[in-house]
Amino acid sequence: MSEQTTTRRVVITGLGLITSLGHDTETTWAALREGRSGIRAIRNFDATAYHVRFAGEVQDFDPSPYMDRKEVRHTDPYTQLALAAATQAMAQANLTITEEIAYKVGVCIGSGVGGWLTLHEQFNVLQQKGPERVSPFLIPMMMINAAPAVVSLHTGAKGPSWAAVSACATSGNALGEAWETIRRGDTQVMIAGGSEKAVTPLGMAAFANMHALSRRNDDPQGASRPFDATRDGFVMGEGAGIMILEDLEFAQARGAQILGELVGYGSTSDAYHITEPAPDGMGIVVAMQQALQKAALQPEQIDYINAHGTSTVFNDRAETRAIKTCLGEHAKHVAISSTKSMLGHAFGAAGAIEGIISLLTILHGIIPPTINLHHPDPECDLDYVPNEARQTQVDVALSNSIGFGGHNTSLIFQRYRPDTTHE
Repeated sequence: MSEQTTTRRVVITGLGLITSLGHDTETTWAALREGRSGIRAIRNFDATAYHVRFAGEVQDFDPSPYMDRKEVRHTDPYTQLALAAATQAMAQANLTITEEIAYKVGVCIGSGVGGWLTLHEQFNVLQQKGPERVSPFLIPMMMINAAPAVVSLHTGAKGPSWAAVSACATSGNALGEAWETIRRGDTQVMIAGGSEKAVTPLGMAAFANMHALSRRNDDPQGASRPFDATRDGFVMGEGAGIMILEDLEFAQARGAQILGELVGYGSTSDAYHITEPAPDGMGIVVAMQQALQKAALQPEQIDYINAHGTSTVFNDRAETRAIKTCLGEHAKHVAISSTKSMLGHAFGAAGAIEGIISLLTILHGIIPPTINLHHPDPECDLDYVPNEARQTQVDVALSNSIGFGGHNTSLIFQRYRPDTTHE
């Protein structure tokens, strides 16, 4: 490993966030602090005949501030969310991409399924009106790399541009690989994260028929209950989260405000089951260990963990075991919460959304709660910050993501200190 690779530091200068709780970072964060839920009855299509009729939808989103009317017609909503979040992040970072730096700025934005709504709609066109009526824009609208492509087109970023895909771990991988791209010197800036718009007729039917979702149609806001003994499945969510990652020296040279630092990243595979996590949680254990090693941190230096915490029986227990294995005695003392209890599970966007939330805990000294945790599972016996936010200093935050297919990612964010070095 070269000296350049081992000493390069990557800082965060901009955040963009669109969730079921708000269309920007400030609105979402305010709701999370208050322990409010964005989960409610589905409004974007008629879900009357569905087993599950609620989700953490992004409702009333208007893409027109971010793209013109013609482009809106020719892009899937998941791409629109990605562009909106990227635009917000670029604005906060005060970053303008000129021709001089264009090839130094890359994009990595992932999605679990891409343009699912477009695919659903155009399949209906095929069935009802025949092949001649299928839109010529179907492919560029549904492809998972549409989001980074459109963001590159709008921003002028000409560095490496691609989409990560690893189910629910997608945008954890996107942020981690973007970090590695800067660390090895391929770029100086990365626009990175994830976007998902999977609360669609086909998506809800498929996940419900897997029996993966909570069916508490009479209590949507109480349905996502991570680590609770009465949990009965996760709640679908959607949204986008984008970070601007920069080489420290580049950010300093242009006078950027530094929000924090991404210092560790680990990624593994369970090789166990297509949908269930390995019961011993060793995949996420090793991912956390890799992230700690790269960050040159000890387990007892972790102040907060934003858990994957989906509200499924197997995942919550496996992740709890993994945290105990990785952190040892410190597992009993670290604050942990699952913000999916309020947002729902945004699938491919979850890792980036939760990474942003982890950074916000460092910036504001407030840990969002795990709401709906009233009957703790005896096998989930750690400090999950139940029901009310906690004010405390957080210097180091870890964020886990676990995806169908056995994908695991772990990211570590740290308060920015100019005199700190990471090997």
